[in-house]
Amino acid sequence: MRCWSAVVSNVAVLAIGLGMSQGMTHGAAHAQTTSADDRFKQIYTREWAWRQGGASEDGESPRRGGGGHLPKVDEATQQAKLQYWEDVLKQLDTINPSELSEANKVNYAVYRPQVVVLANQQRFKDYQKPLNSDSGFWNAALGGRRQMRSVRDYENYISMLNDIPRYFNEEMTNMRAGLKRGFTPAQVTLIGREAPIATVAEVKGPEQCPLYTPFKNMPASIPAADQERLRAAGLKAVSEQALPAFQTLLTFMRKEYIPGARKELATWAMPDGKAYYQAKILEFTTTTLTPAEIHQIGLDEGKKIHAEMLDVMKQVNFKGDLPAFLNFLRTDPQFYPKTAEQFLERAAWISKEFDGKSSQYFGYLPRQRFGIYPVPMDRAPFAPGGSGGPGGFNVNVYDLPSRPFYSLPALTMHEAAPGHAFQMPIITEHKELPPFRRVYISAYGEGWALYCERLGVEMGTYHTPYETFGMLSYQAWRAARLVVDTGMHTMGWTREQSIQYLKDNTALSQHEIETETDRYIAYPGQALSYYLGEREIWTLRHKAEAALGDKFNLRAFHDSVLEMGSVPLSVLDARIDRFIKEGGVGPYPDLER
Repeated sequence: MRCWSAVVSNVAVLAIGLGMSQGMTHGAAHAQTTSADDRFKQIYTREWAWRQGGASEDGESPRRGGGGHLPKVDEATQQAKLQYWEDVLKQLDTINPSELSEANKVNYAVYRPQVVVLANQQRFKDYQKPLNSDSGFWNAALGGRRQMRSVRDYENYISMLNDIPRYFNEEMTNMRAGLKRGFTPAQVTLIGREAPIATVAEVKGPEQCPLYTPFKNMPASIPAADQERLRAAGLKAVSEQALPAFQTLLTFMRKEYIPGARKELATWAMPDGKAYYQAKILEFTTTTLTPAEIHQIGLDEGKKIHAEMLDVMKQVNFKGDLPAFLNFLRTDPQFYPKTAEQFLERAAWISKEFDGKSSQYFGYLPRQRFGIYPVPMDRAPFAPGGSGGPGGFNVNVYDLPSRPFYSLPALTMHEAAPGHAFQMPIITEHKELPPFRRVYISAYGEGWALYCERLGVEMGTYHTPYETFGMLSYQAWRAARLVVDTGMHTMGWTREQSIQYLKDNTALSQHEIETETDRYIAYPGQALSYYLGEREIWTLRHKAEAALGDKFNLRAFHDSVLEMGSVPLSVLDARIDRFIKEGGVGPYPDLER
């Protein structure tokens, strides 16, 4: 695997397991390490505070947003970000990673690439494209409809409503600059995506606007006089500021932005597109693999998975070829729920089954639990099959004939436990780590979640051959992503060509195939992270098993992977090298016996 850069490659080697230079006295080594550690801590502490927007005690931030404000996104703010992060990189280059403590060698190997990605996003002006096929910047305003309990909560919400016109105008200015230079999502991925804006903009009156909803049932703990005052101020903010801003945005999207968006699918067709796509590969995979190399990996891995799929077809005595079997899975009613509740209840049952086996595979179990919720219907038509994170597993129950039961166990393993809703809370419980270690890195996070899908075979998650096939279909889907993402963005593949490839190689429904294809078009490079990350974790596990033999402890291996949080794959490589060197002892020996 190629690493982020020559510097990061060297850091990864140094990150774990190296001591001080043998020719240095203990006192000199200590002084040098302390000096390097202090300088490094000063750099990342200042930068992190700045990255958070210099937030005040009440949570308000002039750049990042918070309290009663939405973030500043104007061009001057964007250029200030670029200048700041470029300066941070210069400061980091004055530090010799070999002079850092063992812990800070790891931190440096995580932190510097993180800043490189942030600077790259500014250099390529990602802020001129603040939307993709399933989300957009307006969610920052819609997200303000949180549960409010106090007068101050409502006052901050009203201030945010009044700030929407300024925020939307700054975003539209950025988008017009992107339109002018051909830097937009592909037009095909935007058709119909203005629907969430329309749900706000096209209401019959401000009282019917979703943004006014929090004022309809206010907590009884707020005095009646305050409730009356806040309702009046809220209605005024919605009717005079927020609602007109959404209406202006909807007109802009329908009459200017979507019609003017680029017709080409390929990122390479965009300004400086080849360098931009390579930067996205770096961001999402933490490698410098080329598109051609990634494309070939996808083709090769897909062949291996297809052989496994054919074995499952033999188990169920299916008489026909793979396309016929895929059509059978997509059309037979036995595989599909009749109600949303039925699908959600099955997801809950799968999750609880994992709970009963979790201690056999993991020593450290996170304290935070998660709930299971349907994806909100204003996003569901364009959203993926599910999403998970701290506290929640969101299951898409829109268009039930496209939500097969046979894929639900793999989806649950990925999004819920031991995937995202299990993995993400663990790092938040490591309070000793610097805050930048909690930033999500896709190759690690998605790689782990996909690893969990196949781990389900060992855990007994798949009770029928069809569920096993659902897992294999998901594996084939992620391998196919390597093919279609690079194909569309660098090799001239059409949308129809990519849809057909996914249809021929996975058991996904037609609806899922189309929404996923649009996501890959609009979100270049992100789809590459899953299979490359999983592939690396399995490589490291097989390496540890071969090196340790009978000493290999699966709980200890999993804990060693998870205790790192989101890290570049090269840093994870170094961690497992240390795990092997230390005889397979994990970070929590008492829990792993």
